[in-house]
Amino acid sequence: MNKIVKVAIIGGTGYGAVELLRFLDNHPYVEVASIISHSNSGTELSTTYPHIIEIADRQMDSLDIEVLAQTIDLVFFATPSNVSKNIIPSLLEKGIKCIDLSGDFRLKQPEEYEKWYQSTPAPQEVVNQATYGLSEIYPEQIKNATLIANPGCYPTATLLGLMPVIKQEFINNQTIIIDAKTGVSGAGRSLSLNVHFSEMNENFKAYKLGEHKHIPEIEQLLKNEANTSLQVIFTPHIVPMTRGIMSTIYVDLKDYKTTRELVDLYKDYYSDHPFVRVRPEGTIPSTKEVYGSNYCDIGLYADERTGKLTIISVIDNLVKGASGQAIQNMNIMNGWDVTTGLKNIPIYP
Repeated sequence: MNKIVKVAIIGGTGYGAVELLRFLDNHPYVEVASIISHSNSGTELSTTYPHIIEIADRQMDSLDIEVLAQTIDLVFFATPSNVSKNIIPSLLEKGIKCIDLSGDFRLKQPEEYEKWYQSTPAPQEVVNQATYGLSEIYPEQIKNATLIANPGCYPTATLLGLMPVIKQEFINNQTIIIDAKTGVSGAGRSLSLNVHFSEMNENFKAYKLGEHKHIPEIEQLLKNEANTSLQVIFTPHIVPMTRGIMSTIYVDLKDYKTTRELVDLYKDYYSDHPFVRVRPEGTIPSTKEVYGSNYCDIGLYADERTGKLTIISVIDNLVKGASGQAIQNMNIMNGWDVTTGLKNIPIYP
């Protein structure tokens, strides 16, 4: 009999929080004991999200660390950056495990955080304590973690797409080009001119070239795995759809490999990881095929003419790119099957 783990969600009115609630409602070993919102304390979450009235017909709480210490085992932070770094140190002191969906603990070097986030970093001793929660790559570290830095959405799709050929040293690490697209939910629920309907409808635009916060996150992990310095070209785009990320990655192969050889490599690499699905040769995934699910689907094409490999990696940015992976990490931390509460067929069409 598994112990029921009591969790709190901080940042209760965002898309990340409502996705956590959607999946945790089906989790057999978890009770959502508190939903916390600084701006909406005392109001019912169902007034913001009527579709979850049966599971959220209760008032949201204000933050009280002493109350959490007495009632909660684990806290999910579904907050923007620059929030969790001010709260998590106190929770860790109380023995509460934390999973942070923001970027506050992803970058290990304080100067990198200051440069890319333009803010003061979290205390270095707490940053050093954080485990990067890329579930398929670091399960052993996640098992014993007390603080998880949940990966960003773009890095999740991109790193899962690159990891097998990085580990096998099949590619030139200095020529990685990442052309990535996201749906508008990646910008969050707050109003923004950039995702206003009349600005976004029938439109397709690149943004934050050379300054996106996920650039140093991707490079940090690739440097660690390749054991060498490298830089990537990363161009994000926003497209007029609600959910989904497609990361199209172009790399130079050191020695030509056929598509079939690479598909076999990827299938073997991810054979023990049920949420990564590698497509057969000649099949390329689309974002709709992972919609609403915790899957990452990967397709490959090795071009004999150019010696380049194209990697297509797709996820739902709100699930595998955020809340789903956070729950997957919680499962690993508690010794549960990684699919617990998460195994559902993608929504299609």
